[in-house]
Amino acid sequence: MSKSLRILVPVKRVIDYAIKPRINKAGTGVEKTGVKFSMNPFDDIAVEEAVRIREKHKKLVENIHAVSIGPLKAQDILRTALAKGADTCSHVDVKEAELEPLAVAKILKEMVAKQNANLVILGKQSIDDDCNNTGQMLAGLLNWPQATFAAKVEIDEANMTARVTREIDGGEETVSAPLPLVVTTDLRLNQPRYATLPNLMKAKKKPLEKLSLSDFSKVDAEPRLKVMKVEEPPTRSAGIKVGSVDELIEKLKEVKAI
Repeated sequence: MSKSLRILVPVKRVIDYAIKPRINKAGTGVEKTGVKFSMNPFDDIAVEEAVRIREKHKKLVENIHAVSIGPLKAQDILRTALAKGADTCSHVDVKEAELEPLAVAKILKEMVAKQNANLVILGKQSIDDDCNNTGQMLAGLLNWPQATFAAKVEIDEANMTARVTREIDGGEETVSAPLPLVVTTDLRLNQPRYATLPNLMKAKKKPLEKLSLSDFSKVDAEPRLKVMKVEEPPTRSAGIKVGSVDELIEKLKEVKAI
């Protein structure tokens, strides 16, 4: 068994989490023109965790490779990942196509083989489609163990295993698995560092491999789902104040809540 870690970190370019999405005029999706984009927050946590693992196990981590599958502007978030500590990166240009999780997982499977990675750390979901599928699908395609919703990750160098504390309903669950492994990150795993200006400048000199869908001949990128309509959620009606518990009970009875 190889005594080194080669970490692959997929990152996605999404509308910034601080922006309130707006439905486009056609009602077919979210308006993307003139909107700020940034790295998916869960993927930002994944980058941070990969860097922290290297800081803790300096001799163990051979390489941290970031990959983004998206339009040309996705290179911006790859440069951010490089500035935060990734060593190399790859951009798979899919123009403006919106790939579904299965297609993304198939591309990542080939990237794992290309980079000879034995640990994949990625966000549990992206905040645009909230599918929460890619990590699980990738683990299935690779036939690797998976540790999802990670709140803590510990690497045992001697046995080349990972101990992962997962967030579950009502508490936490700790699992242990040998490498290779797929880990998906939850919000409380860590607090990502900022990419400083000097590091962003240095990142421009780091290797960025440019690929396209044609480099992944076995991947069928045709969508299996069709979005019929996107609309705003209904406006919530205003609440009312009650003066006593008895009045509260009466109001609840009126709406048949009790």
